[in-house]
Amino acid sequence: MQVRRRSRKLITRSTNPHEVPSTTGADIDSVQAALSSHPDKVGEDERAAAETKFKAISKAYEILSDDDKREAYDAHGMAAFEKGNPLGAEVDLEDMLAQMFGMGMNGSAGRGPGPRRPRRGEDVEQPYTVTLEELYKGKTTKFAIEKNVICKTCKGSGGKDKAKPKECSACHGRGMQQGLKSVGPGLVTQETVICNSCKGTGNVYRDKERCKKCKGERVVHEKKILELYIPRGSKEGDRIVLEGEADQLPEQEPGDVIFNLVEAEHSTFRRAGPDLLAEVNIDLSEALCGFSRILIKHLDGRGIHVKHPQRGGGPLKPGSIIKVAGEGMPHKKSDLKGDLYLVINVDFPDEKWLQQDQRVEKLKELLPKPGEPIQAEMVDEVEYEENANLDDFGGSGEQGDQWEDEDGEEGTQAQCAQQ
Repeated sequence: MQVRRRSRKLITRSTNPHEVPSTTGADIDSVQAALSSHPDKVGEDERAAAETKFKAISKAYEILSDDDKREAYDAHGMAAFEKGNPLGAEVDLEDMLAQMFGMGMNGSAGRGPGPRRPRRGEDVEQPYTVTLEELYKGKTTKFAIEKNVICKTCKGSGGKDKAKPKECSACHGRGMQQGLKSVGPGLVTQETVICNSCKGTGNVYRDKERCKKCKGERVVHEKKILELYIPRGSKEGDRIVLEGEADQLPEQEPGDVIFNLVEAEHSTFRRAGPDLLAEVNIDLSEALCGFSRILIKHLDGRGIHVKHPQRGGGPLKPGSIIKVAGEGMPHKKSDLKGDLYLVINVDFPDEKWLQQDQRVEKLKELLPKPGEPIQAEMVDEVEYEENANLDDFGGSGEQGDQWEDEDGEEGTQAQCAQQ
C-alpha cells in the first residue's frame, strides 16, 4: 500500500507573536486547488463575490509561486505587497489566506478561521447644527470629548511589566466565542463574537499581574480638547472629519469622529446651493419713484445698498425680483460667490391716508388713467367684503345642494303625494 505524506501547511504555528510564518511548496498546491473554483462555475447571484475571491486567490498564487515574492512574504508578510496590491482596499489578501489556511498572517497562532478584530475601529458620527451666518463666514470652535486611549503604563498589554498572560479559558485562546443572536420572535441564529473575558486577545492576566492603571482593560478614559473647523461656504449634509479621534484599541487603527452639518432655519434668508433669497419691503412711493438706500443687512453684518433709478427704470411691482450678482454664499476653496435674489413687497398706505379728498383727486391727476371700461348688456351692482381670504374658497356651494319646501322647514326634501 502506498502511503502519501502531506507536507506542512502554508502557515507554521509559532508561539512567538513577532515571528513571520513561512511557506512551502505544498502551500502552492493548496492555492492551485482553490483556483479550480472559477467564477464561471457558480450561479449568477454568487458570481460577483466569486470573482473577488478568485482575484485574491490568484494574487496569493502569484506570491507563493515566485521564490523572490515568497521570500519577501516570509520576511515581512503582506506588508511587503501593500503598495502594489492591484485589487484595491475591498480585497484583503491576508484575510483571504487566513480563511484558506486557518490563521492570521501576522503569526497569531491558535486563532483559527472565523471573524477577526477589525483593523480599524468604528467611526463616531453625530449631527452638528450651524447657523447660516456661520456657514457664510466659516467657523472654528473647540470642544472636549472623552474617549478610550491605549494605556501608556502597560502600552496596551493589560499586564504589568514582565508579566506573562495565560490562555483565556473562556475562548481557549481563540479570542472569539459562539453566541446566539435574536433575529425575530422566537428565532435565533448563531454568530461568532469577540470574547468578553479577554476582549479578543486570547490571553488573560491574573488579578495581581494586571496593570494598576487600566486594571487589565488595556485602555483608559481620557479627556481631550478638539478643534472643529467649518470652512466658509459649507452646506447642510457636509461631513467634517476629525481623523483618528475615535476610541483607541490595541492593534487597531482608531476610527474618525465625524460631524454631519445641519443648517438651522434662518429668519430672513433662504439658501439654494450657492444662491440666497430674501424678501424686502418698499413703500408705494419708492416703487413708483425709485430709491437709493440699504435694502437688507447681509449675513456678515454688511448693509446691501441698492439704487433704483427714478427715471428709465420703471416702477417696481409687488413680486418683482432684484438680482444682486456675487452676493450669495461663497464657494468652498474659491473666491467666487453665488447671487442674491431679492423679492420685492410693496407696502401700500393705510386707509387713513386716503380719507382726504384732496389727496385722492391729486392722485387721480398724477396716475395713469384707467383703460377702456368693460361693456355688458346687463349689469348687476353687487356688494363685497373687504379683507377676504381663500380659506373658504370652494366650500360655498355646499349650502344650496338640498331642496327647499316653501311650506315646510328649510332643508327638508319635497315628497310626492301618494295616489
